[in-house]
This record gives sequence, structure tokens and C-alpha cells, in this order.
Amino acid sequence: MKKLFLFLFLVFLGFSIQGQNIVQTKKSRAELEREKAEIQKKLLEFDKILKRTTETKKVSVGQLNAVNRQLQARVTYINTLSREVQLIDREITNTELKIKALENELQSLKDEYSKMIYTSAKLNQGMTMTAFVFSSNTFKQFYMRLKYLKQYSDARKKQAEQIEKVTDELVVARENLASKKEEKQQVLQKEQQQKRELDKAKQEQQGIVNTLNKQEQDLRRQIEAARKQQENLNRLIRSIIEEEIRRAEAEAKKANSTATRASGSSIPLTPEAAALSTSFAGNRGKLPWPVESGFVSKRFGNQPHPTLKGVVEPNDGIDIQTTPNANVRAVFDGEVTKVATVPGYGGTILIKHGEYYTLYSKLKVISVKTGDKVKAKQVIGQVYTNKDGVSEVHFETWKGLSPMDPSIWLAGR
Repeated sequence: MKKLFLFLFLVFLGFSIQGQNIVQTKKSRAELEREKAEIQKKLLEFDKILKRTTETKKVSVGQLNAVNRQLQARVTYINTLSREVQLIDREITNTELKIKALENELQSLKDEYSKMIYTSAKLNQGMTMTAFVFSSNTFKQFYMRLKYLKQYSDARKKQAEQIEKVTDELVVARENLASKKEEKQQVLQKEQQQKRELDKAKQEQQGIVNTLNKQEQDLRRQIEAARKQQENLNRLIRSIIEEEIRRAEAEAKKANSTATRASGSSIPLTPEAAALSTSFAGNRGKLPWPVESGFVSKRFGNQPHPTLKGVVEPNDGIDIQTTPNANVRAVFDGEVTKVATVPGYGGTILIKHGEYYTLYSKLKVISVKTGDKVKAKQVIGQVYTNKDGVSEVHFETWKGLSPMDPSIWLAGR
């Protein structure tokens, strides 16, 4: 009895563990497929951006940025494919174990079936089942043998059905194993192809770096010009916000100070503006990107130049490299405070969200005007593509007179 209980317990435990493994494998497979789809989408985006920069036949930092992001995405894709191979290996191992278990079960069923027939023949002393029943000496014996005949017939039928069922499962498992092995080969081929593409991109990257290193003087002049343009843009933003503050203070004074200042705010706010400001702050890390596709080509703060050692480029926002003619969108509800053309930054829009401001520069088309109310994701313009074939939008976030890192406000991508 104890042996039977132990056997049943082990069988139940085995099925439980197998069930958990299947659930975990399905979950891992779903996550992996989602990651692959996201990475493949990014690779297509980066390829499209890179293709545009290479069409100009002029090597640029924008082209290097696109190659760098393409390299990063491809490395991530290769790692994902490697993980997929590992997952398939686990699936193959589990399938092989299942096949072995089914083979053992099938052999046991066949052995039991043979023993059943042998035992029945021995008990019946070579008589047929019909002769065995009708050779009964009494009616009771006849009834019992008839009952035994039915039970024996049912048992043989169930045993035969079980053998057939296990045989079918074994066929399916072997087909599944062959399919998994074929799938593994296909993924390995993809992985090798991506590694070849990676080596090719690395060579392209090195070629761009070598070319840019020969253009050091031109790059330094461009960096110095960009620094002055950033300073001019900052002065414009500060002057606009300072004027906003003065006007808000004057209106608050005129209205007998009915406007309030939000906690830590340097700007008097009406109840409506205070509510909008609070809402904007509550969406930190959730705001949509100002363009639907692309990547951050230059981050917030002092950033090292990608090829010139010791050279640091200041940035009060982020630059997002995207596709030509990409629509630029407002990231939150607000009011257009200023529309201007700034040297080095082209079309520029400043939108107010209570005490917060967002700035969108490097636009070739502007679809709004000062005083317009805008909604989140509303198209406000189109990105400009420079002579190097780089389509890039400059995006900033400010709280009062202080610039903030836009990356902490945008949703993850």
C-alpha cells in the first residue's frame, strides 16, 4: 500500500512539475516573441533613418549616430536570438524526455496486455472464453464467469485504447521534436546572418569615425557654432518665460492676488493653470514622444563628442533623430506661447503647461500660432532635414526658468 501511495505521489509530482515547465515555457516564449517584434521594428526604423543619411554621400555625426543605434539594436537582437536558441533547446530536452516517458509507458502497456492474455489463457486452461463460461456447473458459477468475461473484455478494450492513445501521443511528440530541431536551425541561421550584418556595420562605423577624425577642424567649428546657437536659444526661452512671469504677476496684482503660486513655483497661476501644471507633473515618465519614431541622438546635459576626445557638447534638451517629414506632436495639453525662427534651430515652438514649458525646434513646417490651445499628440509641425540628410527634432522641458531632462518625462521606448 505504501509503495502504491509513493508511486502515485511521484506521478502526480511529475505531472505538476511538467505542467509548471510548460506554463513557464509558454510565458518565456511570449515575452521573447514580443521583444523580437519590438527590436525588429526598431531595426527597420534605424535602417530607414540611416538610409536617408547615406543618400547624401556625405559623412556626418548624424550618420554615425544612426549607425551606432543600429549596432546597439542588432546586438540586442542577436542576444534575443541566442536566448531563443536556449529556449528551444529546453523545449527539445523536454520533448525528448516526454518521448522517453511515452515509450516506457507504451512498453509497459504492451507488457501488461500480454500478461493479461497469458494469465487469462492459463486460468481458462486453454479453453475459449465461450467454452469457459458454458462449462459452469451451476447457474451462480455461470453468472460469475459471465461477469468476469465482461470485465475482462472491458479491461482489454481499455488497455487497447490506452495503447492506441499513447501511440498517437508518441507520433505527435516525435513530429514536434523534428519541428523544434528545424526551428532551432532556422534561428541559428538568423543569428549567423545578424552577426554578419553586425560585422559589416562595425566596419561602416569605423570608416565613418576615420573620416570624421580627418574633419576635426570643421567639427570643432560646428561645435562652437552650435554652442552659441544653444546660448541664443536659452536667452530666447528665458526672456519669454520671464515676460510670462511679469505678465502673470501684473494680472494677479490687478485681480487682487486671486492667482496662486504652486508649491515651489515662481509663476503665479490661475486655478486652471495650477490644475494643468499638477496634471503635467503627474504624468512624469508617461508623456508621448514628440515624434512617433526615432531615437535620442544627443542626451541632456554635457555630452562627450562621439569622435573628438575631450570635447564636451552642452545640451539643455534632447535631440531625436527621426525620418524625413516626420510629424512633430505636442506632448501634453497646453497653450502655444511663442512661435519663432531661431538661427541653427529653425522653426521653434514653445508651449506652456501651467508652470511647465515644452520646446520643439528644428522644424521646417509649423502648424500652430501663438495663443493656440493644443492637445496631447496634436501635430504642431514637421521636422526639418539638414544638408547632411539628418532629420532631427530638438526637444526641451522647463519648469519655470530651469531646464529639465526631457528623458525623465517621456514614456519608455
